[in-house]
Amino acid sequence: MKLHEYQAKEVLAQYGIPVPEGRVAYFPDDAWMVSMELGLPVVLKAQVLTGGRGKAGGVKIARTADEARQYAQELFGKKLVTKQTGPEGVVIRKLLVEKAADIEREIYFSIVIDRTTSRPTVIASKRGGMSIEEVAEKYPEDIIKIPIDPVVGFLPYQIRRLKYDLDLMAQEKEAAKLFSALYKVFVEKDCSLLELNPLVVLKSGHLLAVDAKMDIDDNALYRRKEIAKMRDLTEADPDELEARFSGLNFIKLQGNIGCMVNGAGLAMTTMDVIKLAGGEPANFLDVGGEATPETIAKGFEIITRDPKVKAIFINIFGGIVRCDKVANGIIQALKTVKVNIPVVIRLTGMNREEGMEILKKASFKFYVANDLKEAAKMVSELAKGGAVEKEKNQKEEKKEK
Repeated sequence: MKLHEYQAKEVLAQYGIPVPEGRVAYFPDDAWMVSMELGLPVVLKAQVLTGGRGKAGGVKIARTADEARQYAQELFGKKLVTKQTGPEGVVIRKLLVEKAADIEREIYFSIVIDRTTSRPTVIASKRGGMSIEEVAEKYPEDIIKIPIDPVVGFLPYQIRRLKYDLDLMAQEKEAAKLFSALYKVFVEKDCSLLELNPLVVLKSGHLLAVDAKMDIDDNALYRRKEIAKMRDLTEADPDELEARFSGLNFIKLQGNIGCMVNGAGLAMTTMDVIKLAGGEPANFLDVGGEATPETIAKGFEIITRDPKVKAIFINIFGGIVRCDKVANGIIQALKTVKVNIPVVIRLTGMNREEGMEILKKASFKFYVANDLKEAAKMVSELAKGGAVEKEKNQKEEKKEK
């Protein structure tokens, strides 16, 4: 779960980490009023859950209150398109208005989970203000990486090294306190990413977190209820929200093959095999371990709502749930949801034969595959209006004759 910048800064402030004074504006007049309260100049920042806002025109500096209102009028309702949003972009609905900082120099600082070591890792650079990917490409020697053992935490000698490498010895005590607090936030809020870009040294010599990005591990939200309440539903896809509230895991993609599976690992495998067969997955939909008629019906509803979907692939492994139960669930679901596109079904695991027999006797038209490879090829062709569908039509025509 991603937090908006203003939400991340609220969390940082609770840990004593210095952040700029600011308010959230929802209307142009709010921006005018906040700029008058804070004093000028101010920075207006689009509050959208994506990076690259500055390059996309989502960050403006206003030197007068009227200018703040004018920029706010331009930004509200604008669709911000960045590298991370894709061409569809995101609509700006709120702005963070902050007092502009008197910056001496900028630093990059982040803590992430390094998947190769399964440990938190501090990544920092004296080249703040630019993307860390760009720094890594142009100035790899300026990247500092410090792996942290979660058992012992961010140790004093590691913090001393970081201060030295970032030329922060003049801010020795302040920097040590800030880095310790940032690591504490990372651990206590179950972050998967905590990034300050930039963390700045002011002309006064003090440190200030001018920007903040915070991603929380979704699996930990059950114990971070104060964070879960911060979720911004206005930026979530309505179908993904509906699926979440129905107990499904659903992510919309760009292809034309709807995928309904049980288990995240099987979902990933299914999408890979579809790609190998020349198809394009339209979604990732995991109906969970039970795959009940209700979850399958909801899955059909959500998948068929996307007009780009031309075929559906149901790939179920009968482990906890039996294949015959799943087959009955599919038939019951199709009695409540009208599906007018081809459906390919592949069942494997417990009571597979019984499940296949139930599907064969059903009055609904399915394409049943014996294995994953065959199923992926079949559904890819069907999505393209290919050979399988033509062959089936020819067989039906012959029967009619």
